[in-house]
Amino acid sequence: MVKNGAILVALLFLQAVALSNSATLSTKSRWIFDETTGQRVKFACVSWAAHLQPMIAEGLEKQPLDEIIKRISEYGFNCVRFTWATFMFTRPDYGNLRVSESLDKYKLSAAKDGIAKNNPQVLNMTVLELHKAVVDELGKNGVMVVLDNHVSRPDWCCGDNDGNGFFGDADFDPMEWLQGLAQVASTYKAHPAVVGMSMRNELRGSKQNEADWYTYMQQGANTIHTQSPGFLVIVSGLSYALNLRFLKSKPLEVNFTNKLVFEAHWYTFGIPAERWIAQTNNLCAAVTKSAQNNYLYLTHGNNSFPLFLSEFGVSERGDDVAGNRYITCLLAAVAETDVDWALWALQGSYILRQGKLNLEETYGVVDINWDHPRNLTFLNRLQILQQINQDFASKQATYYKMFHPLSGQCVQIVENDIVLASCKNASRWDEHQDGGPIKLAGSSGCLGVAGDGEVASVSEDCSRKWKIVASSGLQLAAQDGKGEYLCLEVNASDSKLVTKKCMCVGSDLVDLPTCADQDPESQWFKLVPANI
Repeated sequence: MVKNGAILVALLFLQAVALSNSATLSTKSRWIFDETTGQRVKFACVSWAAHLQPMIAEGLEKQPLDEIIKRISEYGFNCVRFTWATFMFTRPDYGNLRVSESLDKYKLSAAKDGIAKNNPQVLNMTVLELHKAVVDELGKNGVMVVLDNHVSRPDWCCGDNDGNGFFGDADFDPMEWLQGLAQVASTYKAHPAVVGMSMRNELRGSKQNEADWYTYMQQGANTIHTQSPGFLVIVSGLSYALNLRFLKSKPLEVNFTNKLVFEAHWYTFGIPAERWIAQTNNLCAAVTKSAQNNYLYLTHGNNSFPLFLSEFGVSERGDDVAGNRYITCLLAAVAETDVDWALWALQGSYILRQGKLNLEETYGVVDINWDHPRNLTFLNRLQILQQINQDFASKQATYYKMFHPLSGQCVQIVENDIVLASCKNASRWDEHQDGGPIKLAGSSGCLGVAGDGEVASVSEDCSRKWKIVASSGLQLAAQDGKGEYLCLEVNASDSKLVTKKCMCVGSDLVDLPTCADQDPESQWFKLVPANI
């Protein structure tokens, strides 16, 4: 796994280096591609905050800038969603503050000492010069950059009544916002690392409405394109970036083509933890359907667009049972759709957030000291998302990888064993029809079932009919010799595939009303389409 992970990182790095040196990206249907090579480009990003009150990229008080960026590449990310606040670029009393002055303003002496130790060269920069310096360093290391307008007034985001939510809020003047977009697009127009701009993070609040959304998002998109026609223009929806379904009835009209990307966020906020624990399959089905109806639908049909899942995440301490089930459900859907994405977040801490100094970010990829990954197991689960699985230019027939989202690995046949391994080496399967055999691509072999707790096998016996059971659509079951349905499951001790009694479903293969004493995640599999 280590070897395969290193190869993946190397390939992502080489791709990103080439892109950061010269790429102009465009869109073709639901895909993003490099105009020069004609090849698909997939964003596998991590968000890095620089929009809070000090207006300083987080972590510079903990580690040298080049070390932070080196780790971004090492962890398999090929791009950074780098945040900025409107006032930084529209109000001189914000943007012209030197880093040292900004730290002094908020009495951040410990952070100032840390930056003096780790990045002394930035203390005399203005916060705008520092923002560009970070982008420069990302580019030197082959990391693409998406510039995200996170807020207007520098601060933590987000709340319904924080003044930063929607056009016309106290700190969200539409004209000043357009001025900021124009300034950022102009500032970074010729920068080889910057490939796109996200117009606004999580529109929300009591003032939000579709009419103003169409008016101002059209103006914002056209403003960016006028200043920097090479940029992708990334458009978020309403209700904390959860809702783009209104585009089904009325498209967003802009004065350019082949540059528009839509973005959405997918979290489990607001859903009681008890529901994830007691009704795991049912809730996974519900939230996946909601994602499909609200934004994933954009990747289908004759008028499709790229969908950038620009935020998702979970506490990487591993102690959030409900959050862990949510993220496993999400990984299955994101792997299947092969969308572009950005994980929240890189930062393991904040210099100043909501009045607290050195606040730990448990969703952060790095730990609070920024010197180790917080959860390497979680990072390894992202490998199939970091790969390009589908390519519009491929001439290869579509096949399927059997992905196990709980582990982040895929099913592979090794000699006579069926095990989990890196998805780069996944065995290839034909498309599965519900109630039919699961066949190895290009062979006569089919997946079989023996008995409860016994090891699964592949043979030329294709009589076993595998059903998709449970509302989540993630459990696969077939009848054994006694006529009882057994589900595929990963044996925790050796990662081999076995067949066991299906969890959280009854004998009729329908979800049990409640299932708090079982966790079906070990039985979750998704057949992910691929053609490269």
